[in-house]
Amino acid sequence: MHPILSKSTYLYGLQCIKRLYLYKKHYHLANPIDETNQAVFQTGTDVGELAQSLFPNGVNAQGDEPYHSEKTAKQTAALLANHDVIYEAAFIYNDVICAVDILVRKNNTYYAFEVKSTTKLKPQHIEDAALQYYVLSNAGIDLADFSIVVLNNEYVRQGNLNLDALFNPISVLKFLDDKQVFIAENISRLKKVVWLKSIPEVEMGGHCNSPYECSFTQYCLSQSPQELVEEIELDNAINVNKEAWVEFSDELQYPLHFFDFESISYALPEFDNSRPYQQIVFQYSLHIQKKAKSNFIHKAFLGDGVKDPRLALIKQMIKDLGKKGSIVVWNISFEKTVISKLAIDFPEYADELLALNERMVDLMNPFRPNRKIVLSEAFQGSFSLKAVLPIVAPELSYANLNIQEGGTASFKYGQLKEMNELEKTQVRQDLLDYCHLDTLAMLKVWEKINELV
Repeated sequence: MHPILSKSTYLYGLQCIKRLYLYKKHYHLANPIDETNQAVFQTGTDVGELAQSLFPNGVNAQGDEPYHSEKTAKQTAALLANHDVIYEAAFIYNDVICAVDILVRKNNTYYAFEVKSTTKLKPQHIEDAALQYYVLSNAGIDLADFSIVVLNNEYVRQGNLNLDALFNPISVLKFLDDKQVFIAENISRLKKVVWLKSIPEVEMGGHCNSPYECSFTQYCLSQSPQELVEEIELDNAINVNKEAWVEFSDELQYPLHFFDFESISYALPEFDNSRPYQQIVFQYSLHIQKKAKSNFIHKAFLGDGVKDPRLALIKQMIKDLGKKGSIVVWNISFEKTVISKLAIDFPEYADELLALNERMVDLMNPFRPNRKIVLSEAFQGSFSLKAVLPIVAPELSYANLNIQEGGTASFKYGQLKEMNELEKTQVRQDLLDYCHLDTLAMLKVWEKINELV
């Protein structure tokens, strides 16, 4: 019989029965898969394939099949006779199909390894493993242990990847026995959901994003009753506590350096002196104003998307920022953390890098509502630059840019090495335009509030 549930759909059902039903019966209603989601899926695939090298000379039971199916399960059964290491080993029991990432046989007992592209064990990983343990055990596989393989975020790459140090297998067998009694009950309950004749009614709530973002949120939002809310026009007036603003601005010393980083985090460390998911800065924008109301100078750095950008960035950044004047940022904790980490990874520049942190000032602070220095009803309680800019300097806008936020910038930079020259030229310009506006926006916000004062 064709399996009714898979590992994924079982977990969907635990999260929300409506998600399970929509996935099985109305998949066309799913949210469009955007580039960022595709990158997340690809990261999981890349990490899983690399982890196979921990147990070499295995054979992949899935072959060219796009999904695990009865065919994959039959292929697994055939391979078990002559192979001690099987990747994507699939089994069916109680109308549920499960495929374990790596199945290893030693002395006629088996060890299962499920690979996750995270750096720590999560509760949903236990639910995942519990179902696999249930299916494999009842399908006749004598499991001596079951491990979740995560990335070791303490591993620092030097030269070729050291897979034994990069990956951290964590045995979860002790957690699985207690869950077995609930597995059969859950399967029975979720099968009944699949057999329903209409979409079950479930109100939206916290479960829509936990443990993962549901892929049917747009549909559910479209079906939710829309309450009639009177549209209230917000007051765009900007109220400035002049004394407090002057006190803040007196801390700044010319020349002012309006500065912003962009960064990317690779699950698998791409470069020496980097860890899994470490923030790797690849770009900065800098607007320099030598004195009040003077013209500004713009400088920028952007890596090529292939080589480690950090050393070249450090050298140019130290030169561009000089030794005098305040370095003005928006959300100081990020920039300071990045520079402190660069000082650790490149100790020959530590003194010069840490000296930059000493000159740093956070322009975001006066816009925090609790500081009561710069307030506007139109900020709607937010103090992000993208909330402040349209009110303080409406002549500037991110709306016309091809890249409008940091997540997209990181994704696009990560794709540069796969692009042809024409695409690469366009994306590099898009990245420069986006980061340029971030620092120009800070400069204009600074000038506009000073004008008000």
